Amino acid sequence: MSLTLQLPAEYGYVLGAATSFFFVNAYHSVQTGNYRKAAKVAYPNCYASAEQAEKDPSAFAFNCAQRAHANFMENLPTVITTLFIAGIKFPVLSASLGAAWAFSRVLYARGYVRKGPKGRYIGAAHTLFSFVLSLLSGYTAYSFVSPLW
Repeated sequence: MSLTLQLPAEYGYVLGAATSFFFVNAYHSVQTGNYRKAAKVAYPNCYASAEQAEKDPSAFAFNCAQRAHANFMENLPTVITTLFIAGIKFPVLSASLGAAWAFSRVLYARGYVRKGPKGRYIGAAHTLFSFVLSLLSGYTAYSFVSPLW
């Protein structure tokens, strides 16, 4: 048995939302690099030491920027996969959720760096957006499998 998959005309919005993730990653990379330079944390060290971050606000800000970027990268594979899957059935909604996720990740990073760990909550809606994408993705997968039962 074969499956023919037709992408809706609006799937381009999904691709646009996914492309925005590359720019958010670039934003994170530049931000982290600038804070690394200001904190004088040499490569290959991923973070400033706890002692250094306690004494130096720029080292603390670097650690926050680095952690925000790492968190972005940890979540990106799941979000981009659910975006592509959910977009098959719900292209406009999925693209909107993907774009909102990208925007909230910028807010998350900015808040984290400026106010420390508690500042990241300004962009915490990314969790909701990724959860809804996961649900839509599951429904999309189910809709392809259920006719086979």
